[in-house]
Amino acid sequence: MIVAKQKRKENIAEYLLYMWQVEDLIRASRFDIEVIRQNIISRYDQPDPVKAEISQWYEELIDMMRSEGVMEQGHIQLNRNVIISLTDLHLRLLKSPKEMLYSAAYYKTLPYIVQLRAKSGGAELPELETCFSAVYGYLLLKMQQREVSQETWEGVKQISSFLALLSEKYHAEMNGELKLEEE
Repeated sequence: MIVAKQKRKENIAEYLLYMWQVEDLIRASRFDIEVIRQNIISRYDQPDPVKAEISQWYEELIDMMRSEGVMEQGHIQLNRNVIISLTDLHLRLLKSPKEMLYSAAYYKTLPYIVQLRAKSGGAELPELETCFSAVYGYLLLKMQQREVSQETWEGVKQISSFLALLSEKYHAEMNGELKLEEE
């Protein structure tokens, strides 16, 4: 909860990847709040009232995952809404004549997105979700200390760069600093 709040303010891409990790932690804990309290919340160097708040946050996420039917895979609506918001911004950035650098970054990333979609067996994920899935998959491989090919590394590096730019634009928009239309 503390990390999520901070990441949401600072970097929406990191926030989403963090939230996907939280979903996986909840799954790995078999939706048992006591396991989460013991293995995760107890490690926070926070006063008891803050730990209680964190515990409640996890309980609410567990409830959302159960009620939304994403206990085995998929993402809660809260996280899907982030993808929807980012996709909306992404499309507006592509249409804006003021955002030629963003468009260039996207078109430099597009071959990797197409390649990932082809490898996924035809899964019809939105482009940005494909990007996030690639970065998340890479992070999981690194955490498992598994080997990553040079080709994969190059793709993830480009996708990460693109998502970082999109995150900057999102942050600018949230702060009222992004002007896409001619004034």
